[in-house]
Amino acid sequence: MISTQHLCNAFALNLNIIKQQTNGLTYEDSLLQPQPRGNCLNWVLGHILANQNRVLKLLDEELPIDEAEVARYQSETDPITCEASDVIKLTRLLDALDEGQKRVAAGLARITQEELAREIQVGQRTMTIGQRLFGLYFHQTYHTGQTELLRQLAGANDKII
Repeated sequence: MISTQHLCNAFALNLNIIKQQTNGLTYEDSLLQPQPRGNCLNWVLGHILANQNRVLKLLDEELPIDEAEVARYQSETDPITCEASDVIKLTRLLDALDEGQKRVAAGLARITQEELAREIQVGQRTMTIGQRLFGLYFHQTYHTGQTELLRQLAGANDKII
């Protein structure tokens, strides 16, 4: 199993990529919808934040943003196509991801090997907390990769990575 320090570094790397890919973009840029279908940068970041909340709950850490506020960003929700009352501003998304990463680091520094090995039920599957954390990291990485294309959709025309 990957060490908690390596996992912490991996989550931090994703956040660093997100910060680079969103640098200079506006809230309006984050709402641009890829065609013919797909999710905008705002939805992707909100979805990563909802995923980070799952990590923090496993680590028994306080959430940087209420789960009700990120309900709009859960899997299977409709694409975000315009500004709405349930759409979180880009700066708030980034601030919450940053604060959440600090709490992920604290939780990973504190969790014991015994706790990582404890089995939990996730839907119909049984897995360890360590396996679940790694799965959530992988999911976050998948969506972090999408930010490069969504940056270009906003007209950045550059290469970050």
